[in-house]
Amino acid sequence: MTQYPDAKIYLVDDDVGVREALAWLLRTRRLLSEGYDSAEAFMEAASVWREAPSAPCCVMLDVRMSGMSGLALFERFLALPWQACAPVIFLSGHADVPTAVDAVKRGAFDFCEKPFSDNALVDRVEQALNQSAQVLAQRRAQTELQQRLESLTERERDVMDLVIAGLPNKLVADQLNISVRTVEVHRSRVFDKMGVKSAVELANVLRPA
Repeated sequence: MTQYPDAKIYLVDDDVGVREALAWLLRTRRLLSEGYDSAEAFMEAASVWREAPSAPCCVMLDVRMSGMSGLALFERFLALPWQACAPVIFLSGHADVPTAVDAVKRGAFDFCEKPFSDNALVDRVEQALNQSAQVLAQRRAQTELQQRLESLTERERDVMDLVIAGLPNKLVADQLNISVRTVEVHRSRVFDKMGVKSAVELANVLRPA
């Protein structure tokens, strides 16, 4: 997979043999991985992410482990701000399937029953990475939009609100008790700061996703 060369898969399983086998399988698709022998070890490493991981990723998580179980770790995931950026694929034994299915209903990306099909598993990993990349891109776009909005002056915000409401410059000037020329100057600055060229484009940028 060359689409996201910095993507990474986190393998959380207390069986070193499983981690090594998964790492080898992922390397056949040129996918980077990083293994953890416990849920606690992974949580400690992921604590540096704060709001979100820096690159597309997913977590392959064993259901049953010594110490904190995969399900208990997933419960913690659900409360974290970056949870949507790191899709979880459960690795479950036959007895764990109903539990894993329930976890999928609650937000896990998928579960793969052991023993799993190599190709099917890696295909799902790549799909999870695609989802992670999309979520990260959306978050970056939202952060950039917020920064652009914060760069506007109060008067520019006033002009912007009336412009996206569809008012022509003359009516904007009347509403704000300023000259048409001043409206034109503020409008131009708003377009520059928001990275748009028209009122329609501005309205589209500000439309909720």
